[in-house]
Amino acid sequence: MILVLWDIDRTLLYIGETDRLVYREIFEEVIGRPPQALPERGTGVTMPCAVRDLLLANDVPAPALDQLIARITEKMPAQLRRHQAELRKNGHLMPGAVTALKAVQQAPQLIPTVVTGNLKDSALIKLETFGLTSYLDTTVGAYASDDSHRPALVRIAQQRAEAAHGQPFNRNNTVIIGDSLQDVRTGIEGGAKIIGVASGTTTAASLKTAGADHVIADLADADHLLSLLTS
Repeated sequence: MILVLWDIDRTLLYIGETDRLVYREIFEEVIGRPPQALPERGTGVTMPCAVRDLLLANDVPAPALDQLIARITEKMPAQLRRHQAELRKNGHLMPGAVTALKAVQQAPQLIPTVVTGNLKDSALIKLETFGLTSYLDTTVGAYASDDSHRPALVRIAQQRAEAAHGQPFNRNNTVIIGDSLQDVRTGIEGGAKIIGVASGTTTAASLKTAGADHVIADLADADHLLSLLTS
């Protein structure tokens, strides 16, 4: 069997500025002033790392960082849930996402789940909002709430899949599908092959140069994706 680790943002769906709105609102609530700088778009870093960058970029004193990161990340899923109507209104599925998810789910040798920089509750909110939860076994996925170091999430997902399916998973039978350089790094350092999808802010050439095993323009050709996963 092959463990398929889907990225979420800009690979399966796009939620516009809602994530950045959540960062802005919680920063102001916790710190007491509006942020002057927000996290970069489409980098793929985990939410705790993005919160750290947010605090440093806005001159929050270093001794307070760890406590503030914990406070802010704890608040993020509930704040995202409050904006669920905006997610539906301003966000959209990426081209071919549903067809590709269905194809992977229906292939008997493939186990579809997620490895994402989102906290688990935030990831589930996004997937639920766009009707994608049923295509994935989210119980064997790995999330930023498991570890803020994204490459470590690969082994966490592999261990959960091993426990659920009774077979070992390693680089030879684990594949990440994602759009960012962080997805490529996660596969290389974490122990997975990588199919890069040039649907985000990273070009196909950059994904390939960074080390992706294959690069596709989008998810529109599900048959081609399946052939890459099973070859």
